[in-house]
Amino acid sequence: MSLQLWLSLLAICALGAMSPGPSLAMVMQNTLGGGRRCGVIAGVTHALGVGLYAGLTVLGLAAVIVHQPWLYRLVTWGGACYLAWLGIQALRASGSGGFSVTHRSSDWRRAMRDGLLVALGNPKLIVFFVALLSQFVSADLSLAGRWLIVATATLVDGGWYVLVALLLSHSRVLPWLQRHAAWIHRLTGLVLLGLAARVALG
Repeated sequence: MSLQLWLSLLAICALGAMSPGPSLAMVMQNTLGGGRRCGVIAGVTHALGVGLYAGLTVLGLAAVIVHQPWLYRLVTWGGACYLAWLGIQALRASGSGGFSVTHRSSDWRRAMRDGLLVALGNPKLIVFFVALLSQFVSADLSLAGRWLIVATATLVDGGWYVLVALLLSHSRVLPWLQRHAAWIHRLTGLVLLGLAARVALG
């Protein structure tokens, strides 16, 4: 995988992780309710769930490319449509302002459970990965390249949510995120639409 392609993957994974949604709210709730330790555990276990989905997606796409190239093209075009739909939804969400986080008590076991369940219990996540990673997986992609994709998705997700937990545990990051949620949605939406257009234009 070229450096330019990897940087594109890195940017998209970062925007996907930073986009306000149930995963971000879950990490915030565990941090605010149970402290830094719970927030970090929730972020790490969420990343493990994301890594599992990314690994399954990469392996599945690699098999489809080799054995059913027409199906891979169909998946690619379907993925482009889904990415465009996600981009439109993100742009529409930018008009709704920030997001709310409820305060509740927590412990490390609940944080671990929450992190895994929010990741693994979200069927849209694997659809997102199929749509996203179909733009980066090729028939001649090496095993190291596949692991690089999985590691990038996992580490970016975990790194972002651990950072959120660390910052939230002793600063005023939450109000900043709430104030800028609309701009994060807009940026994410534009990037997703751009990626969809890149596929559509060949």
